[in-house]
Amino acid sequence: MRIKPHETIDTFFNGKLRIIQPRQGYRFSVDALLLAEFVSIKSEDFVVDLGAGCGIISLFLAVEREVSFVVGLELQEELTSQAKRNIMLNELEKKIAVIQGDLRHLPMAPGFANVVVCNPPYRQGKSGRINPDLSKAIARHEIAVSLNDTLDAGKALLRPGGRLALIYPANRLTEVFAKMRTHELEPKRLQIIFPDSASHAKLAMIEGRLQGKSGLKILPPIFGQG
Repeated sequence: MRIKPHETIDTFFNGKLRIIQPRQGYRFSVDALLLAEFVSIKSEDFVVDLGAGCGIISLFLAVEREVSFVVGLELQEELTSQAKRNIMLNELEKKIAVIQGDLRHLPMAPGFANVVVCNPPYRQGKSGRINPDLSKAIARHEIAVSLNDTLDAGKALLRPGGRLALIYPANRLTEVFAKMRTHELEPKRLQIIFPDSASHAKLAMIEGRLQGKSGLKILPPIFGQG
């Protein structure tokens, strides 16, 4: 397995996974792992991981959850390369595939997936300091894709009744709910993430169902993250 000089290999989940990541570029955060634990998965599900990065969500689902197959879609060439090598490193070629592509121009057929999961860039394009590292900037700020782009892709990929799960800033929940409904993605599950019991919520995980009926289940909060 070829490891580039600017990359590291880190071990997670008691040695179950080995992950190639850049030393200085975009490295996955705990957000991805929380989302991978949150999303509803059935053993027969075909899953699409939008903005797969180094493949961490896809890899987690393949080793920690029962899932039929996961296809990751990643815009950036370097991250796509890392994701593909991570699949080989962990011998998961029969469970995961990764495609380089733009979610605004999907390389997959409509109605392909039972589940779409996405840890999207959620800092607004003109808010805060934009990281000079382009890979980090694209991953964190809405530069290459917007929330509408993500929801458009999710709606296109899902079969009727399919589920889309994403993680987003808690202070943008009303925006997320409104836009999900305009895309026929009815919010069904919600879990709020707090840094601690004395702080305002920072993040929220939302799962919607395509053409689902109304009725939102609010899960117990998570403390110590965000």
